[in-house]
Amino acid sequence: MPLFSYKAKTPDGRVIDGQIEAENEESLIHKLKIQQLQIVSVSKQGGLSYIFKMGPKVKAADVAIFSRQFSTMISAGLPVLQALNILVDQVEDKVFKDVLAKVRDDIGGGANLSDAMSKFPNIFSPLYCNMIKAGELSGALDQILDRLSTYLEKSENLKQKIKGAMSYPITVSIIAVLIVIILMVKVVPTFASVFESFGKGLPLPTKILIEISNFEQRWAIVQIIGLVVLGFLFSMVKRTEKGGFIIDTYLLKLPIFGPLIKKTSVARFARTLGTLLKSGVQILDALETVARSAGNKVIEKSLLEVRASVREGQNLTEPLKSAKIFPSMVIQMVSVGEETGKLDDMLLRMADFYDQEVDVAVEALLAMLEPMIMAVLAVVVGGLVIGLYLPMFMMGSLVG
Repeated sequence: MPLFSYKAKTPDGRVIDGQIEAENEESLIHKLKIQQLQIVSVSKQGGLSYIFKMGPKVKAADVAIFSRQFSTMISAGLPVLQALNILVDQVEDKVFKDVLAKVRDDIGGGANLSDAMSKFPNIFSPLYCNMIKAGELSGALDQILDRLSTYLEKSENLKQKIKGAMSYPITVSIIAVLIVIILMVKVVPTFASVFESFGKGLPLPTKILIEISNFEQRWAIVQIIGLVVLGFLFSMVKRTEKGGFIIDTYLLKLPIFGPLIKKTSVARFARTLGTLLKSGVQILDALETVARSAGNKVIEKSLLEVRASVREGQNLTEPLKSAKIFPSMVIQMVSVGEETGKLDDMLLRMADFYDQEVDVAVEALLAMLEPMIMAVLAVVVGGLVIGLYLPMFMMGSLVG
């Protein structure tokens, strides 16, 4: 989504500035209204800073540790400003230290904690800032920070599981492709010069291998550049509203990865909504935040439609059922949660359940991908060996 810079007035008349991601200016205004901010000026950021998402970056694990320490200090009775002073000295990451120092200075100048943090959307997400705001209003900032740290830890754990599952097959595949390219460009030509004395009597596998080698020698660099350009274009198209929606629609329909993506999205939805509701965030604001952090355009669109239905007076169960995205178990547990008045607890339990489902799905995926990768490598290596050594075997038989 595009990045906007803005100046806005707080309810007490102060003018603050910051940056936030939004689909358009209308969406930006809506997000700031949720934070009770009145727009003074707004400008869309462009160029390389938007393309490459430049800006301060901090590991989620560091933010989780900061939140846990901040919670402990607040619950011990330390004022927010004094706690931040201590944390600024303790943080080792230079970028995070500078950001926290700016947040501390803003609070020293009279700003709210949520307003000061909202200036750094790459570090403190809208979800984070909304929960901090709820904590400020309710006077339970220490509890909110503790929930935030738990939420960040579990979300990061889920993300690392997915990355860990995909890193092995991706790494093996990349190394295999690079080795094959090197063999085709460097090794096969050496054998081809030896095979020239054979004339037209080369076996078909060897002829095919030599033709592929000749093609790779001419076009290998162009292919690599083409793949980089395609990856860049894919990334740019995915960031657009229409392109991202089309790509995410196909991702959900993939036979192997689709169910895993859906389970991951359901786990994120349940944990995010449950954490926000338990922290005192209103359901409409919570659904807005959950939709924007869904990570999938199809699910985001469905959740925004659910939010519109809830705003018109419906309960949460019926719109979720109409969306036809979420499993029936999710619908039933949300229904029970609404009937018992414990929707937040039910959502958090459901998130734990789907975290376990993701673990099982990841293990099953790895168990299936590993032999598939080995089989493909065996075919490729076997083809290379046959193509290179078959002429030699033929020579040996002729000599014999």
